[in-house]
Amino acid sequence: MKTVFKLAASALALSFAAGMANADDAFWKEAAAPYEGVTLRGVTESSPPSLYIREVLAPEFEELTGIRVDIETTSWDQMFDKAIKDMEAGTGIYDMVYIEQDIVYSYLARDFLTDTTQLLADNPALKAPTYDEANFTTFADYFKGENGHLYGIPMEAFIKIYLYRTDLFGDPDIQAAFKEKAGRDLAPATTHAEYTEIAKFFYEYGQENDLKLWGATVQGHTGHAASWYEYVETVAPTFGIYNWGIDADNNYAASVANGGEMNSDTAKEALQWWLDLRQYAPPESNQSTWTEVGTTFGAGRAAQGLVYGENAGWIAADDTKSLVVGKVGVALPPLAEGVMEEVENGEGYIGYYDGGAFGLPSTSKNKEAAALFLQYIGQNEVQPDWAVAAPRVTNTATYDDPKVQDMNEELGGYYDMLKDKGYLFAGAPAYPFHAQLREAMAPTFYNILTGDLTVSDGLDQMAEIAETTLTELGYRK
Repeated sequence: MKTVFKLAASALALSFAAGMANADDAFWKEAAAPYEGVTLRGVTESSPPSLYIREVLAPEFEELTGIRVDIETTSWDQMFDKAIKDMEAGTGIYDMVYIEQDIVYSYLARDFLTDTTQLLADNPALKAPTYDEANFTTFADYFKGENGHLYGIPMEAFIKIYLYRTDLFGDPDIQAAFKEKAGRDLAPATTHAEYTEIAKFFYEYGQENDLKLWGATVQGHTGHAASWYEYVETVAPTFGIYNWGIDADNNYAASVANGGEMNSDTAKEALQWWLDLRQYAPPESNQSTWTEVGTTFGAGRAAQGLVYGENAGWIAADDTKSLVVGKVGVALPPLAEGVMEEVENGEGYIGYYDGGAFGLPSTSKNKEAAALFLQYIGQNEVQPDWAVAAPRVTNTATYDDPKVQDMNEELGGYYDMLKDKGYLFAGAPAYPFHAQLREAMAPTFYNILTGDLTVSDGLDQMAEIAETTLTELGYRK
């Protein structure tokens, strides 16, 4: 998801050449011959990984096969709206749609997607020798149906991480000032209290020194789903509230009264902690989605923040867009006591493992040609340049590529964290009612953010709305 990305001409040329050199030209030309002149259309969000597809992989594929690929990049909400309306109406406008991990279960429940595993098994002439489902990381499992087949080709996967300014955290004068105030050494926070303490310190430091510097980012838009996701997928788990506070094994209970945790004291503590951070955050925080959080950090306006990993690359290494190149460190998010132990025991997760896939709508009129392109972007051969341009990893071999290893150093070990600590994070729960429930509760959640409802009253109302909605949808009996 989450920021605008344009590849420089030189990088584009290098990526193009590298991909072409690794491609099995003979296969692609022969397999694509029946579809030469076909135009495939896809819709996705205007994000770093998607823009790489549009600007690098699609032109590369067309040059190789004669199949044109038009990738429409738009806003997050428009992307879903256009794709869903097309698939509902059966118009077949799109041959590829972006499937975010958290909505794939809804799509599967409505038979929107083509079983790509079966499609390739039924058409062996289309199966590329350089494509193998076994090459994907376990993140691909999120896009499998009950039959174990893939219904989407992974194109991005990343964790939401704790970014901090190494130049600020490492400055001797700042370190001394912090120790005098806090009585401890300045280091990335491991607890929520430490995170708040650091946010307050840097906010005051910015004020005292007339700097456009604040203590932390907050993805707190008061009318956009991004704020909802920051709370339920990023903040709540660090306090030990998993799966939105809903107990799916207990009749989808949400309220404490019925065995859920959505309005528990811990959930209220988590939401209040996050809301309190706004006083130390940049003024744009109340209108910040995932895009603005990235640009805020890249502009040097925050000392620390919880930022989607796909943005880490340009923030840490692209001096045409970022003012903090070479000044970025990565760490795990702060956690409440006992959460890590629960997660290590398989009872939860510490944050969001985000990502998406390109799915082939069941309504597409060009399934065979689209299957070729989806395989093309799923090859090991095209992954390293893609991972460097937009830090996302979908194939296990990507980690060991020299280019990726070099970038890992620039990103302060982000790829190592993704590889070694990714198991601590998780995607959204497998709720086919994901979007309906989010939208049912969103107005109440926004009222909490604007101060029209207290945290306690708001979460109580949200738990009640959740159970009523789940009853209406037939999940809660």
